[in-house]
Amino acid sequence: MTEKFDQKDFGDDAALIKGMLAGDSTAFEIAVALYHPKMVMIAKAIIGEAFAEEIAQDAWISAIGSLADFGGRSSLYTWLVQITANAAKTRLRREKRQVSLDENWQQLDTDDRFNHKDHWREQVSQWDIDTPEAIIANHQLKEIIQQTFAQLPPQQQAVLTMYDLEGESMQEICNILNISASNARVLLHRARSAIQQKIHQYQENS
Repeated sequence: MTEKFDQKDFGDDAALIKGMLAGDSTAFEIAVALYHPKMVMIAKAIIGEAFAEEIAQDAWISAIGSLADFGGRSSLYTWLVQITANAAKTRLRREKRQVSLDENWQQLDTDDRFNHKDHWREQVSQWDIDTPEAIIANHQLKEIIQQTFAQLPPQQQAVLTMYDLEGESMQEICNILNISASNARVLLHRARSAIQQKIHQYQENS
């Protein structure tokens, strides 16, 4: 008899994986809702928008086929993102596209931002808000932030999501996106600054 699950049963990775291995459709629906947009975002940051959705779908096929071997050494999110990143990099090589993952960096004038050890001369800008809860409670401000995030370049979206929202290490982000530590820090700085600017504008006009 097939074990039946309810949405409330999937409160963590272990439960979600158990449900998917059992073939439960609710588990798959929850996993896709949670992780598919982020997988598309990672693919877009690596290979561009044209192939991002296809890459994410291929990553799901690969992940589902390997799910029984997932050892839980990382979070489900990290595992799926790594599969997506590897698929995107493989596709990039196969397409023989001469796409630089550091494109447009010449416009950032970053040389004077780092010392000889590739560290920031100044700290990466930090969030200047009362509490994250205060933003969530303010629906208008939340919408502004979401719109600003959607307008960020794909690599900025990816770094901001992985570092600030998912808690990935800077080293892991660099490995996933195949960028240098200095580039990752600039991406994070620019993404935070863009959102901070919108927050400040809203606060000044409120």
